[in-house]
Amino acid sequence: MNFREMRRRRQQLSDEESIAILRNGTSGTLGLLGDNGYPYTVPLSYVYADGCIYFHSALAGHKVDAIRACDKASFCVVAQDAVQPKEYTTYFRSVIAFGRIHIIDDEQEKLKTARMLGNRYNPGDDESLQKELEKGLSRMQMLRFDIEHLTGKEAIELVRHNESKE
Repeated sequence: MNFREMRRRRQQLSDEESIAILRNGTSGTLGLLGDNGYPYTVPLSYVYADGCIYFHSALAGHKVDAIRACDKASFCVVAQDAVQPKEYTTYFRSVIAFGRIHIIDDEQEKLKTARMLGNRYNPGDDESLQKELEKGLSRMQMLRFDIEHLTGKEAIELVRHNESKE
């Protein structure tokens, strides 16, 4: 599949920088095709691993219905958003992933990804995580977003600042 190239290529982040934003971020906005053809976006916590983004979800709801109807999705993470009032701009860094999102049906994969997510937000507390998974795993979905295209961008002012340091 061909994805649109960034218009302002000078501001494009490298793949490594974009992946670093995904690795370090803690939340982003998932974009789906919602009811009646309207875009549906929802902020979510996530974990990035091996070219995929993982989320948890309730068993039912708008998000799950949208995923079942259309697996195409996007996910945006904003790493920096520093408002510069006197310049009428923001110094931003962000990434957008495009791909396909799936409900994980395999119980072993579901457990593995739930552990990844739990360890991401509460590292080093395996006992508490185990109790939480025993209590709640049956009442949650795990979702896998397979990235097909990833693009990152930063404000031109940050590009210029980095170029001046070289």
